[in-house]
This record gives sequence, structure tokens and C-alpha cells, in this order.
Amino acid sequence: MTDSQAAAPHQRQKHNKVLILIALYKGAQALLFAAVGFGALRLLHQDVGDVLSDLATALRFSPESRLVNFIVEQASFLDDALLRRIGVLAFSYSAISLIEGVGLYFEKAWAEILTLLITGSFLPWEIFEVFRRVTWLRVELLAVNALVFFYLLNMVTARRNGASKTTVE
Repeated sequence: MTDSQAAAPHQRQKHNKVLILIALYKGAQALLFAAVGFGALRLLHQDVGDVLSDLATALRFSPESRLVNFIVEQASFLDDALLRRIGVLAFSYSAISLIEGVGLYFEKAWAEILTLLITGSFLPWEIFEVFRRVTWLRVELLAVNALVFFYLLNMVTARRNGASKTTVE
């Protein structure tokens, strides 16, 4: 053991609490999309309309409800090929969200940039959806994603400015 190693105290580096919150949010997204993927694969080779009708009955929704009838009617468009595509896309997005979350937890710069790009790419669509029809859920998701985007943008630009100052000096 060298003197420098013996003199260096073992200190744990403090985690950025906001990055941990974003990582947890990404982990929750990963779980949600994994559940959607499993649900889509579970519906393969079944009549989705019948499954949804049974679910509505089990949840004690009125069978004459316009909403229930609309959902069951729309479910008739779901065939096995579309359910497979939904499953693959849901699992893919789940994996990306999990990678983002783990990378953010470990405070990796690549994860911050990846999350910044993906979150930024969805913001225009989320803004469009809020203006198309305002709901609390849409507004809340837009607000959370905008906060994540601007926080990470601030972190990435601050790091870049700090790196450029050290290379200039």
C-alpha cells in the first residue's frame, strides 16, 4: 500500500438526489411498459373484445356504457400481428427506460444525454396532445417530462461549459 492510498480517506460520493428521482421515474416507466408488453403477449390468440367485456363485467362496469362499448369495438382491430408489434415496442421502450434509469442512478454522462434526447423527442407530441385535449394526466406528464428535460439540459450544458473552460485555460 502506498502512502497516498493510506492517506486518502474512504469517502462515499453523494448521489445527486434529483438524478435518483429521475432514475426512479424511468424505472417506473420501464415496469409500466413491461406490463404493457406482457399484457399484449398474453392477449395473443384470444378474442380481445371478449376479454375486455369480461374484464368490464368483473370490474362492475355497466355493459351498456358508451365507454365500454367503444373500447370493446376498438379492440376488434387488434389482431395477433398488431399485438406482437405492441409487445415488441413496449418491451423495447421498457429496456431503454431501464438503461436510462440505471445510467442516471450511476450518474453517467451518456445516460443524461440519452435521457435528454429521448425526453426532448417526445415533448412536441406531448404538447400537441395537451392542446388537442386537456386532461390532468396529460398536463402532469408534460410537466414532469419538461422538468426532467430542462434539468438534464442544464446539467449537460454546465458540464460542457466546465470542460471547455478547463481546456481553454
